[in-house]
Amino acid sequence: MTAQTYVIRQFDIVSVGKFFAIFGLVWGFIAGFFAAAGVSSMGTVMGFHGLGFAGGFIVLCVTTILGGIFGFIGGAIVAFIYNIVLGAIGGIEMDMDIKEKSG
Repeated sequence: MTAQTYVIRQFDIVSVGKFFAIFGLVWGFIAGFFAAAGVSSMGTVMGFHGLGFAGGFIVLCVTTILGGIFGFIGGAIVAFIYNIVLGAIGGIEMDMDIKEKSG
């Protein structure tokens, strides 16, 4: 097997933004889950039983949505800067082998 060299010359800004948006949604949901548990617990301890649950649910939704939005924006900015830097110094080279199917 011989290694073939490939060069990444540019990233599509929207494509990278979409990937980071999904990544941000997942992390926003995870962070929102813990924040919602805290808000819900605080509401229950303070005697606002319904408000604690509603507040926790709102926190979960907001952190998930903001994670997706800021993930997209951050990914697009990273891809844009990456493309500018690669224009100045060249692409990233990768040596890759082709895996053959067995049997």
